[in-house]
Amino acid sequence: MNTGRCAVVLGVVLMLSVRGADWSQWRGEGRKDHSPDKGLPNQWPGGGPRAAWVYENAGLGYAGYSIAKGRLFTMGLREGQEFLIAVDTANGKEAWNTPAGPKYPNGWGDGPRMTPTVDGDRVFAIGGQGLMVCVNAKDGRQMWSKHLVDDLGGKLQDWGYTESPLVAGDLVICTPGGPKGTVAALDKATGEVRWRTTDLTDKAQYASPILIHHAGQDQVVQLVMNRFFGVSPKDGKVLWKKDFPGRVAVIPTPIFEDGIVYVTAGYGVGCEAIRLGAGNSVEPLYSNKVMKNHHGGVICVDGYLYGHSDGAGWVCQDLKTGKEIWAHKGFGKGAVTYADGKLICLDERSGDVAMVEASTQGWKELSRFKLTPLSSRRSSQGGIWPHPVVVGGRLYLRDQEYLHCFDLRAK
Repeated sequence: MNTGRCAVVLGVVLMLSVRGADWSQWRGEGRKDHSPDKGLPNQWPGGGPRAAWVYENAGLGYAGYSIAKGRLFTMGLREGQEFLIAVDTANGKEAWNTPAGPKYPNGWGDGPRMTPTVDGDRVFAIGGQGLMVCVNAKDGRQMWSKHLVDDLGGKLQDWGYTESPLVAGDLVICTPGGPKGTVAALDKATGEVRWRTTDLTDKAQYASPILIHHAGQDQVVQLVMNRFFGVSPKDGKVLWKKDFPGRVAVIPTPIFEDGIVYVTAGYGVGCEAIRLGAGNSVEPLYSNKVMKNHHGGVICVDGYLYGHSDGAGWVCQDLKTGKEIWAHKGFGKGAVTYADGKLICLDERSGDVAMVEASTQGWKELSRFKLTPLSSRRSSQGGIWPHPVVVGGRLYLRDQEYLHCFDLRAK
């Protein structure tokens, strides 16, 4: 048996399977922000990984990106109009664009703020003003639209709608907020309203919901200003809820791991965790200020949380106890994703990108490079806020109109 040849063939098969992986929604599979990639290098070349391409017409805004079937989907503001945009991941060429609502103006930077969700042949996106569109993934043709304010009775918040819609079976879940119900479920094929959480009427905030499975049933978990809660995707019935002391804005996506629901927010608020029990009972675990995550996101790896905490720097926190394991101030505030045992951290001011070992033994930086070019059109109050994504052996980063793709496997 030629073991060398077998190893090469296995490596090629593994590489091809990884390159075919998708990142079809905000924070990827399960909204955990874990890349499916394996076998990634532990060091980048001196100047950083090789640039595969740079797309320079993504438009203004802070929208993230999803990747499916060789296409990248994002949103951007072009000359007063927001667009949903598809880009070919092989070469960075635009495949199509379709209007997705009027401009959302804001002092922190105009334009859309969410990540499109891909489900089969459909793409769902929400513009900054609240227009949700469902389009054909192949050609961008609009299939239906629904306005979270005009049609669903929601209220536009100070920084616009930033939520990434959640697909659950034949439904697409969104959070218009307001007196008709905080959360809404629409038929993903038609846009028809299937249910509202009429017993919860909180205003929308900026977090995106997650779909979990607990005690034999699916739940949609969401965070708003003064509470987080779980509802049944079948009918919108509230299964449990817990008060939360939100202030100014709550943004990070909830985390669910080993029966624990964890939420965090900036502006001095901190974090909370509960354990869900039989009959959806709620057992508070802790409430503290170890993690005060603004909007860069938190990753859970093997029972430990990693993210930037306002004032403390980058923090590792024990999910079960809430205790701080370590903190590090040697890298600026920003967003994070996880890939193959490593954290990819992005400094929202400098554009520095660091590869850090996901370790409870402290900040172990393995490699670093600076993202370039950066936008000269970004608001002076804004930052490099779209979160990094690693999938198919590639690292995707964005600053306004510049969408970067790096080949992590290139020598």
